[in-house]
Amino acid sequence: VQLVESGGGSVQSGGSLRLSCAASGNIAGVNLMGWYRQVPGKERESVAAISKGGREHYADSVKGRFTIARDNTKNTLYLQMNSLKPEDTGMYYCAAPYTYCSGYECYRNDYNYWGQGTQVTVSS
Repeated sequence: VQLVESGGGSVQSGGSLRLSCAASGNIAGVNLMGWYRQVPGKERESVAAISKGGREHYADSVKGRFTIARDNTKNTLYLQMNSLKPEDTGMYYCAAPYTYCSGYECYRNDYNYWGQGTQVTVSS
């Protein structure tokens, strides 16, 4: 399965962007898909994730501002980002990771797929 992100760009603080991740295969059976962010010199971090059953997980830094969604009929994952801040700047990756845990909830896929990333830049 190939994952291709789109929708990144440059916006001013307070603006919005909607990221999309198109999968080349059927995502209905994927246990967990997510969006990750990486800034040069820092570790990649999970931003948001959504389970096969629609359970959503968010990093504390984006709660209330970002919304993740998946459309299994279109094999597409989305990330709606509102009220963007300069600290949201980074390369955003779509993934169907091998493992993911949020608190006591853990998920596992039988594969580890990642997209190439799309750049988001938020200026103050």
